[in-house]
Amino acid sequence: MSDWLTAHEVMTRLQLKPQTLYAYVSRGRIEARTDSADPRRSLYRAADVARLEYRKSRGRRNAAIAEDAIAWGEPVLASSITTIAHGRLWYRGQDAEDLARTARLEDIARLLWACGDARFPPQFNIVGPGTGNQRMFAMIAARAAADPVIGSRTPKALYFEAASVLDALVDAVAGRPGEGPIHDRIARAWGCDPTGADFIRTCLVLLADHELNASTFAVRVTASTRASLAACVLAGLSALSGPLHGGMSARVRAFFGEARREGVEAAVQSRLALGTPVPGFGHPLYPEGDPRARGLLSAFPLPAEYQEVRRVTEAITGDVPNIDFALTALASTLGLPQDAPFQIFAAARCTGWIAHALEQFQTGRLIRPRARYVGVAPGSA
Repeated sequence: MSDWLTAHEVMTRLQLKPQTLYAYVSRGRIEARTDSADPRRSLYRAADVARLEYRKSRGRRNAAIAEDAIAWGEPVLASSITTIAHGRLWYRGQDAEDLARTARLEDIARLLWACGDARFPPQFNIVGPGTGNQRMFAMIAARAAADPVIGSRTPKALYFEAASVLDALVDAVAGRPGEGPIHDRIARAWGCDPTGADFIRTCLVLLADHELNASTFAVRVTASTRASLAACVLAGLSALSGPLHGGMSARVRAFFGEARREGVEAAVQSRLALGTPVPGFGHPLYPEGDPRARGLLSAFPLPAEYQEVRRVTEAITGDVPNIDFALTALASTLGLPQDAPFQIFAAARCTGWIAHALEQFQTGRLIRPRARYVGVAPGSA
């Protein structure tokens, strides 16, 4: 089936009038583009139509709508921080892929936190022993247990605290306190040259935020209780550690192990036979390709092994690499430790988590959804 449909096809499938279709497009529920074969007409994204068709088949009961929203569904929270539109990622209206060409993570933090050109003095954090992951959790957990809550604080005080939390996380990744740009501090800790440091800079910018993903939602729930910024970041870090989120790079590495043992084509076909996706390829929000992966993969040459996996997987599945593939490839190119992708992800995403925590606090609302109970009827047991 084509990725794009004509207006007649959309109206037939959804039983819409033309004015309703145009309203859906204007509200961002269906993406439209000009037909390259006929500039006078538009085409409409099939994935958006299929989602609306599914929702329509389930009916408009509040419970069904709310449940669908949890899994790649309709937006559930208002935010002015980040959006995904037209196949691209936008930070406060600016294209993240464009920003990644020159910006530093500190620049993106100021943009996402909406704190102007604020300058943040360097901190000195005592970093404990352990692996990078252990140091990150220990550092942020200690802050969460001691830092003041968000409530009744001025924006200026919160911005300085936000910078200190980010600085503490970066020191934990590096294994020691440091000064200078975040990407340089991390690169020095891993023995990278200036070129490698610039690759890390690009990656940090592209990973700074990604709208309302699992870890960010965990952060916003925590922030809605007015917990400290460090507690919010700890909630995000915990959610990020799961294998379906920031821990995905381990699954990508496991697939590469299969490809070495069985051959790339056999490994891909084996995944397809089991009905499971190939780790590191495809993304539900980017039918035509993950712009974060595109931006990062354009910054450095892929190792031969990664080129072959990419070529074969794209040829068989039609899916293109996502950010997990690109991040794992970067770690391989620079010879980074195995847990480096998670640490880069966490250091970058900390900026977005803090932005969402600040925004959620400003709403003054507690996030407290209701469960749709499906257990034994009350009083019948």
